[in-house]
Amino acid sequence: MFFSTATFSQVGIGTTFPSASLDINGNLKIRLIPEEALVNDVKDSVLVVNGNYVKSIPTKSLVTAALPTTIKGTFSTTGAVNLSLLSGVQTIPFNDLHFDVNNEFNTTTYMFTAKQDGIYAVNVHIEAGSSIGIATNFGVRILKNGTVESRNSFANVGVLGVNVTPPVRSSQTLLQLSTNDTISFQIEGDIALGSVNLLGADQDSYFTIHQVR
Repeated sequence: MFFSTATFSQVGIGTTFPSASLDINGNLKIRLIPEEALVNDVKDSVLVVNGNYVKSIPTKSLVTAALPTTIKGTFSTTGAVNLSLLSGVQTIPFNDLHFDVNNEFNTTTYMFTAKQDGIYAVNVHIEAGSSIGIATNFGVRILKNGTVESRNSFANVGVLGVNVTPPVRSSQTLLQLSTNDTISFQIEGDIALGSVNLLGADQDSYFTIHQVR
């Protein structure tokens, strides 16, 4: 009579209790590793070590995880974006992204949340409509975790009742961020302004965030 059975064995080196088909408890030394000439055959995945296990991961996923933050955001409209200054400050509702390689900016909360530690170059630029009133203060600012880190704010000067100050405000800074730190943008100004119309066109109002290291 003939019998057919399936057996599964695990080999341990340096351990009497292997937990994988080949379980090595110690260093691994390979004296000769042939070079693979057919790059197109192996470009789709690489081997990594996670929890002492050798696993494969798609190369595209590996590269994406290592990409530095690169974001440019604007408004979804090219028309005027009306913001109230009755409280003296207002979050700028940037709700459209030209690109966000790591998906770190929330267009609902208008807030960036860092996914990795690093140094970030942050820039914001706005232009108000010609109807902005004369005031002792109007500007833009960059906040890290709700605290102002950079601002550009000055008076709108009037001559014979006509505003002669450029309506453009911009601010740039470098910020050291840890994972889950946030960045947001606000306008600030005299309560007497009531509300301000920001120009919604991409060239007039926008922000950028770029991780430099």
